[in-house]
Amino acid sequence: MKHIIILGDGMADLPVERLGGKTLLQYAHKPMMDQLAREGRCGRLVTVPEGFPPGSEVANTAILGYDLNKVYEGRGPLEAASIGYEMADDDFAIRCNIITLEDGKIITHNGGNLETADADVLIKYLNENLAKPINAREGCERVKFITGIQYRHLLVIKGGNKHIVCAPPHDHPNEAWRELLVKADLGYSRNPRDSRDSRNLNRLSPQQTADLINEMILKSQELLAAHPFNQERKKRGERQANSIWPWSGGYRPSMETLQQQYPEIKSGTVISAVDLIRGIGHYAGLKIVEVEGATGLADTNYEGKAQAAIEALENDDFVFVHVEASDEAGHDGDLELKLKTIEYLDQRLIAPIYNKVKSWREPVCIAVLPDHLTPVEQRIHVGQPVPFLIWYRGIEPDEVQQYDEVSCVSGSFGLLKLNEFMQNLMQNVKM
Repeated sequence: MKHIIILGDGMADLPVERLGGKTLLQYAHKPMMDQLAREGRCGRLVTVPEGFPPGSEVANTAILGYDLNKVYEGRGPLEAASIGYEMADDDFAIRCNIITLEDGKIITHNGGNLETADADVLIKYLNENLAKPINAREGCERVKFITGIQYRHLLVIKGGNKHIVCAPPHDHPNEAWRELLVKADLGYSRNPRDSRDSRNLNRLSPQQTADLINEMILKSQELLAAHPFNQERKKRGERQANSIWPWSGGYRPSMETLQQQYPEIKSGTVISAVDLIRGIGHYAGLKIVEVEGATGLADTNYEGKAQAAIEALENDDFVFVHVEASDEAGHDGDLELKLKTIEYLDQRLIAPIYNKVKSWREPVCIAVLPDHLTPVEQRIHVGQPVPFLIWYRGIEPDEVQQYDEVSCVSGSFGLLKLNEFMQNLMQNVKM
């Protein structure tokens, strides 16, 4: 049996008064998901371990069956892998958003929906003006900015220390940014078994790392405000991409591949427009497939992703398809757009995949779920259990009649935690 996981990032939500007290999954027109729920089995899944932030880097890694206590290193190293940057032992890699600040507050986490081409110009500009040498005679850089996708980029600090406290910008819309600057983790006690900290790598202290990042944040605001790109945006009355905001950093992770963990998986593919997910896929031993027109937003190429998934299933045992659009709409607080992204996922991606594979000689197991909640009325990630469905030809269905946060409470899987989802999926959900 082949397996495909279709993940709508941030798709789950809370009841919304404007929708008569329904969640978006309850309200949206999603006949394909509802059919799969009726014909399959459902449940809920805890995707965020206690003590971890409810982010996509945590939830997606947990969904794929990994123990976060053993492998978690933050978003930065995962995105480095996706970009193609091979981290050295003494590297500290951290996600670096380009954001919008106004009146002393974080307005958007995405710099006014930056296009990658425009962001690349700004990243190169920051490299020229903020990169710091460790030793001028040796010409070795302490700091390096690397272009990612849209507003999501990478900052690498040679000898940086991961024991700092950062504020994810998407969790703090309309909050004063100065209060959210990076701090040293005062609760950190060094673990002598962690060779990446105890080895003599000439690392900065947590406080030195925090001070360096904060200095760059402040200088970036001066530099970006003066850049012609933002000057033109200002003239047009548009949001400016006027500050960097680093968060979620770590060292090079050590992860087994999915093939090493699950004998059912001989080969696999990840399909996503997001560097973070591609990075998880890289360390999980999955091939990364890029789809033309995949944007990470509501205008992404759903049909292209569906076709890429079908082609991958023809050759591989396991496919992970990630769609970011619902999460971005949730962060923007856009109710109508988030509803559309759920319906687009249902009709333009899940339905074509199901209609193609439902009669294949080798059966295909389809799982659908979000990684976390991104409620439109809160605009942040929420780490509550998420609904999931699992379908394959011949599965004995449970009593659930539609796919949503409320209905799946009655699913036959009950409440699973973390790697229990992947274990059930690989066991062909025999009960």
